[in-house]
Amino acid sequence: MALRHYTLDFKLSAAVDSASTVPDLLSIFHEQEMTETVHETNGHGYLGTFVARMAGKRHMLAILRVHSHGLVTVDLQCYEEDDIAQVDNLLNTLESKLKAILNGNITRIKRLPALIRGAEVDRYWPTTDGRLVEYDMDQLVYEEDSAFQNIKILHSQQYGNTLILDNDLNLAESDLAYTLAIMGSGRENYTGKEVLILGGGDGGILFELVKQKPKMVTMLDIDQKVIDACKKYMRGTCGNVLDNLEGDCYQILVEDCVPVLKKYVQEGKTFDYVINDLTAIPISMEPEEDSTWEFLRLILDLSIKVLHPSGKYLTQGNAENMKESLRLYEEQLGKLSCPVGFSKEVVCVPSYMEQWVFYSVWKK
Repeated sequence: MALRHYTLDFKLSAAVDSASTVPDLLSIFHEQEMTETVHETNGHGYLGTFVARMAGKRHMLAILRVHSHGLVTVDLQCYEEDDIAQVDNLLNTLESKLKAILNGNITRIKRLPALIRGAEVDRYWPTTDGRLVEYDMDQLVYEEDSAFQNIKILHSQQYGNTLILDNDLNLAESDLAYTLAIMGSGRENYTGKEVLILGGGDGGILFELVKQKPKMVTMLDIDQKVIDACKKYMRGTCGNVLDNLEGDCYQILVEDCVPVLKKYVQEGKTFDYVINDLTAIPISMEPEEDSTWEFLRLILDLSIKVLHPSGKYLTQGNAENMKESLRLYEEQLGKLSCPVGFSKEVVCVPSYMEQWVFYSVWKK
C-alpha cells in the first residue's frame, strides 16, 4: 500500500498574520469532515494538522503551516487507493481560497505532482549531486542478493530494463551512449586487438566490442549473479554474448580482477585496451583515507602496467557536476608508476539524466 504526498506552496512578498488568514481556510477542511489540531509554534506563525474522520476519508491527513517569514505551505497525504478526485478538489479549493485571501501578496505558487511513498516499485533515485529524480519505473523485474551486492532490475517505460546495484543506478537498455563513450565514441579501432574489460557484467561493452572483430576480449567480473540476471533480463544491452562464457573472440572470467591483474603483471601480459567499468570516481573528498579511492588507485596502477606501450586505458568518471571529484581523480593520474596523458569527453547518458564524464588515458 503506497502513500501519495501532495504539496502546495505560496511564497509571499511579506509575512501575513495567521490569525486573520487561517479562519477563512478552516471551513474548507471542515467541509471535508476533517478535525483540526493546533500545535504550538512559539509565536512563529500557525501549524495545524487536519485528519479525516469519515469512513470514506479515513486516510487523509493535511498539514497547514503559515510561516512567520512569508511562506504558506500545505501538505496533504492519502493512500494511493483513496479518491484522487476528492484530493484534487480539496487542493483546488485551498489554492483558490488562498489566492483570494493573499491577493497582491503572492510572488510564487508551486504545486508539485504527488510524491509516491512506500510503493512496491521505487521510482525515485538521486543524482550524484543530490537532486531527486523521479523515473517511470513500473515493475520490479528481478531482485536478488549475491555474495557481493544487492541486484535489482526495474522496468522503465522510457529506458527499458534498468540494472541497479546496491541502490545505485548502473545502466538501462536505452544507454548505448554510455557503452559507446566508455569505448572511445568511435575513435578507437578494436579490430585484431587484445582487450581487457574490468567489470562490465551487464555485457554491453562486450556485445559492442565483438562486432568489431577483435583478436580476443577478456572480461573480468566478480559476480556471476549479475551476469545471469543481465543475460535473462537485459538482452537489449548484452544481446547473446552472455549466453556462454566463451565465444570465438572472447572469454568471460568470473573472478576478482585484482589478483588476475597482478598475475598478468607478473607474466608480462599486455593488452591494447583496458576498459574499466568497475565503479565511478568516488564522491568522497578525502582520497587519502577513502577505501574506494585506494581501490581505484590500485586498479589504475595495475591497468597501466598491463597496458601495451601504445595502448589506452578507458573508463567512466562521474557526473560533470562533480568537479572536485574529477579534479582529484586527475591528480591521481599524475601519481601513477609511469607518466600518462589523458583526455576526457562529456556525454549525456539517457537514464542518468545528467552529463557524464569519460576518460581516455595513455602512457607518455
